[in-house]
Amino acid sequence: PAHEGGLGFGFKWNMGWMNDTLSYMGKDPIHRRWHHNQMTFSLTYAYSENFVLPISHDEVVHGKGTMLGRMPGQAGEKFANLRALYAYMWCHPGKKLLFMGQEWGQGAEWNHNRGLDWFQLDQPLHRGVQTLIRDLNGLYRTEPALHATDARADGFYWLDADDAEHSVYAFVRQAEGNPRLVVVANMTPVAREHYRLGLPAGGTWREVLNTEAQAYGGAGAGNFGQAVAEAVGAQGQTHSAALYLPPLSVLVFREE
Repeated sequence: PAHEGGLGFGFKWNMGWMNDTLSYMGKDPIHRRWHHNQMTFSLTYAYSENFVLPISHDEVVHGKGTMLGRMPGQAGEKFANLRALYAYMWCHPGKKLLFMGQEWGQGAEWNHNRGLDWFQLDQPLHRGVQTLIRDLNGLYRTEPALHATDARADGFYWLDADDAEHSVYAFVRQAEGNPRLVVVANMTPVAREHYRLGLPAGGTWREVLNTEAQAYGGAGAGNFGQAVAEAVGAQGQTHSAALYLPPLSVLVFREE
């Protein structure tokens, strides 16, 4: 560990998370309900070691294609899937690793003999992915709930890990003395209207990230910037809110 004078090699690549997640995200959303546990299994061992969530050079060479190319659907859906994957990754416990070009969804497989396709940043959908990564980094840096307890079991708990029918995942990230974050992912191209989600406290929960925002290349649909918790129990919580979950999206709400 660095605090003992070492070089800080205290984290291990979580290849299990990588394999399960990329397998799930590569499936047509109509089939994802049958593979729901691929996105939840990593939490059964997330704290057994200090983990990095790696999407490395190995995943974009030797005919494997690109991160964008692995996503199902037509062009717009491919980008929506990729944005949802990145947001889920940033909110999942563990440090983060991307390889060059992945931060804007490069279209061509990586080749060490040529440069990256920087010109793609002139295209709105690619630029939107880059903007999302910038905002995810900002959120990760400023919210202790996302980084302070990355390797501790008390920093995470599920709100709903079992909604395979709708391919929805919801969980809480927390760090003592700091606002909690609620993360909800809709991994189908079907919008979920009036989706009742349990919240761990009453009051206003501000929508601090929405991968379907226009700035990221999405349609801009959401919850008008906030969710107001009602005294209606759901998913084991004392309060809840009826949310709009855009297609192929991840939403993050911050406790006010």
